[in-house]
Amino acid sequence: MGGFFGAASKKDVIGDVFFGTDYHSHLGTKTGGIAAYDTDTGLQREIHTISNSPFRTKFEHIFEKMKGNSAIGCISDSDPQPLLIRSVLGTYAICMVGKINNEDALIDQYLSFGGGHFNAMTGGRVNETELVAALINRKSDFTEGIKFAQQQIKGTASILVLTERGEIIAARDRLGRIPVFIGKNEDGRCVSFESFALLKVGYTQERELGPGEIVEITADGIKTLEEPRKEMKICAFLWSYYGYPTSCYEGSTVETMRYRNGAIMADDDKKRGEVKDIDYVGGVPDSGTPHAMGYAMQSGIPYARPFVKYTPTWARSFMPTVQQERNEVAKMKQIPVPELIKDKSLLFVDDSIVRGTQLRETVEFLYENGAKEVHMRSACPPIMFGCKYLNFTRSTGEYELITRQIIEELEGEEGVKHIDEYSDRNTERGKKLLKAMKEKLHLASLAFQSLEGVEEAIGIEPCKLCTYCWTGKE
Repeated sequence: MGGFFGAASKKDVIGDVFFGTDYHSHLGTKTGGIAAYDTDTGLQREIHTISNSPFRTKFEHIFEKMKGNSAIGCISDSDPQPLLIRSVLGTYAICMVGKINNEDALIDQYLSFGGGHFNAMTGGRVNETELVAALINRKSDFTEGIKFAQQQIKGTASILVLTERGEIIAARDRLGRIPVFIGKNEDGRCVSFESFALLKVGYTQERELGPGEIVEITADGIKTLEEPRKEMKICAFLWSYYGYPTSCYEGSTVETMRYRNGAIMADDDKKRGEVKDIDYVGGVPDSGTPHAMGYAMQSGIPYARPFVKYTPTWARSFMPTVQQERNEVAKMKQIPVPELIKDKSLLFVDDSIVRGTQLRETVEFLYENGAKEVHMRSACPPIMFGCKYLNFTRSTGEYELITRQIIEELEGEEGVKHIDEYSDRNTERGKKLLKAMKEKLHLASLAFQSLEGVEEAIGIEPCKLCTYCWTGKE
């Protein structure tokens, strides 16, 4: 995944962009970068690897190295960016958030008809942001170039461009799968993936860009270059998992959505008679916590934290590139509270169940510390498809998903034809999936939030939500 922040002002904006970009650290762990424009120096750029150190520590000396009245910053889980590009459109800095699925075809097409070349990385890969820039450069101006790039890309691309004159051009992806916000203060404007980031650095929210909308941002204001499209498919998983709790997308705040979501699951369990003699409700930290709080408040079962994550010295558990390392990090961070576990029946809510490996170790950890029963609720439906629009997980393929592994075990290739049935707990196939997952994860009970429940908790029109990872429907 990744996130970006940019600002154009009558004053120096390096501080705003430094802190605004840092507030996107939950979205990426691989690289970070800042590019700035100053009338004396021109365009400047600095990139660092942030795999083993937070963004702010790698860029703490940026104030001594860089200045400018306009700048853009990016945190990425993929390729280094922003890039500096010199082309027929002039020299500019560019960063993007999204995913390109037809990268090879686009590269071949560009090399065949454009007569150009790319800077190859290890293994021959091309930086996706450089590919986006190459597509933009095929047209005579940035607006037409960005529109062309987004039309050619199969996937998602929200783009920030910082020109050699200091303007920022911001473009939300064509279907609005990820958000882009505009903020303002008395000195200028900013653009941000996360709404709370612009508020924290002293801007007020002006508006969200619509799907496919392109704007030009300067210290004096904002100019629409391309009107928004009507169709929207914003990622529903933003609210369930990777969106920051204090952010608000399309009028729906993440934290309150998660409370509603938990409450809906609690009501559903009550109707089905599946909640009996539970001592405590807890969340699998961190994203599962507010879902669990909503469940506890609605059910009347006490909320507790039977284990706590130790975070001061341990890396984020999804940071290591090897699954075994991620599991070990997750396990080492879990510190039990024995009196809240021993001889207790515990119900946990997790944001999702993807591979199931870390969850299985968490359940074993609880039993090792004396738990009587461990029940699990997933705050979203069963994940049946790896996301092909965003890199919010490490490019999880279907074969890595615990749901698809179990379907393969139960029915082989024939099972793929019946994904809809396996997703529905009321069908025979759905019941078999739940039973097999429960046994594999050593759970006393297991249930998933329904698609309808998630949509109700988010509270915007279902037709505007992307639910591909659950339904496979585009």
